[in-house]
Parts: sequence; C-alpha cells; structure tokens
Amino acid sequence: MDVAKRHELILQSLRRGDRVGVGELAELTGCSEMTVRRDLDQLEKEGLLRRVRGAAVSMLTGEETPFAARSKQRLDVKRRIGVEVASLIEDGETVVLDGGSTTVEAARLLVNRRLTVLPLSLHGLEVLRAADQVRVVVPGGDLRPGEQSFVGPLAEHAFDVMRFDTMILGSCGLSARNGISAHDLAEGAVKKAAVEASSRVIAAVDSSKFGRTAFGRVCPISDVDVLVTDTDAPADEIAEIRAHGVEVRLV
Repeated sequence: MDVAKRHELILQSLRRGDRVGVGELAELTGCSEMTVRRDLDQLEKEGLLRRVRGAAVSMLTGEETPFAARSKQRLDVKRRIGVEVASLIEDGETVVLDGGSTTVEAARLLVNRRLTVLPLSLHGLEVLRAADQVRVVVPGGDLRPGEQSFVGPLAEHAFDVMRFDTMILGSCGLSARNGISAHDLAEGAVKKAAVEASSRVIAAVDSSKFGRTAFGRVCPISDVDVLVTDTDAPADEIAEIRAHGVEVRLV
C-alpha cells in the first residue's frame, strides 16, 4: 500500500472515532507500527491530527475539509479525472485553473503543454511555475489561509480585463438543482467571475461532491459545458445534469 492510500485510510478512520490507536491503524493499513508512526508524524505536521500516547486524535473540524486532507482522499479517482480533463485542453489555449485537489491533478498533466494558465491558488502555481512552455499569469489579491487561493477584489478584477478559452472548475458541492457551490463566499465570487470570463467551463468534480450544496453559489449547472467525474456518480443526478445540456464524461 502506498503512502497516499495509507494516509487516506488513517484520516478516514479518525473521522469515525475521536481517538484511534497505533496498533489499530497498523492492522487497518497492513503496515508495521513504526511505519504508522512515521505517517502520523507527517500528518501531524500538516495539521490534520494530533499525536497522543500510542494513538492519534483528529484535528479535522467544521464543514470544509482542509486541502491537505482532500489531497489524500480518492487520489486514484482524482488522477483519472485529471487525465480526462487534460485531454480536453488544446495547445495554445488560455486556461483558468481553479484551486482544489482535483484540479491540481489536472495541472500536473499540463506542465509540458504550450498554454497560458491563470491558477487560482498557490497549489496550482507550485505545479506549473517551472513548466517551460506554460505562460503563468498570477491574478493577485489576498491569499485565503489553508486553501492558499486568491480571493478579494483584485483577484476578481483580473477577469474584468482578461478573457479565457477554458476554465477548469472545481467544486465543494454539485447538484443539478443548485449547481456548483463553494464553502467560502469570497472564493465563490472569484470562481463566478472566472466562469463568466471563460468561453468554456470544464467541471472536474469527483462523485463524493454530488448532492452537496455549500454556502456560496458559484453558477447554475447549465453554465458548465463538460462535467468530468467518476463512475460512482449517482445515475439520477447524471441524467438530470445531461438534461441541462451538459456533456458528462465518466472515468
């Protein structure tokens, strides 16, 4: 079992209980207790748990899961989505890359492409900053703690003066009825401005986000041109989304 999968299992286990022992985690992951302790040390450094004697306690609270945790969840699915999204991007395009763990997986596959990309978070910027053929444009604005996303009037203003071929859009929640939504209102406002400034919107959303509606509405589902998700997405929601004229790709 690789490190990413072990971390995902550990965090899932902590969500089910306030305190989980090292021995229990070793049995869950099929690894030695020494390996589990190293994993716990790393996750503690990322602020996702707290070490206590012989066990770990979750630090995940509130409605929004931190980026560091999301980046370890459903990683295989997110990578498949990333591959499909990247295949839809043509060389020479101007692209808005939304913040989020799924869109970062798409970014990893764009580093050798000839593109102009505006990343909406430092996570995407970090992936693309050394790419030889990618022209990276930074929007400015304030950095949202944790998510490291650009928010505020300066970030929104970027979309008053620029237009893009494609936006790769992430989502905290997605439904046919309520569309795309975000936990943070300021972040949602930047996403909304980016959608309006883009000729095409590709939503990269794994099935765990289906049926959820976060606090801030970004756009109706009809504003999405292509939805890339995984085969676990609920069939009734997929059918309703397609009825809105959205192309849906299941990976």
